[in-house]
Amino acid sequence: MSTSVLKEVLQQVQSAPHGATSLVLYALVNTLEHEAAGCLFKLTKLRDLDAGGRRLAYGLMELMAEGGNRGEAWDDAKARMDELIRRG
Repeated sequence: MSTSVLKEVLQQVQSAPHGATSLVLYALVNTLEHEAAGCLFKLTKLRDLDAGGRRLAYGLMELMAEGGNRGEAWDDAKARMDELIRRG
């Protein structure tokens, strides 16, 4: 299981914490943590992303399918994203 997509998403959020791409990807990351709720994500939000952003979104979904939406790497990346988004 590759967590490189987490690094790429984190780089995106670091570069523009309040940019549209960062916020959509951050929303997806938050959604993927809630498997019991069905990981509900409004797929039309993918239209707000360019091809590179959609590639990252699909990578996050694949990571979740592989079970990578939990564990140390996920928790560390998510905590850093939380900080970046809140701090701006």
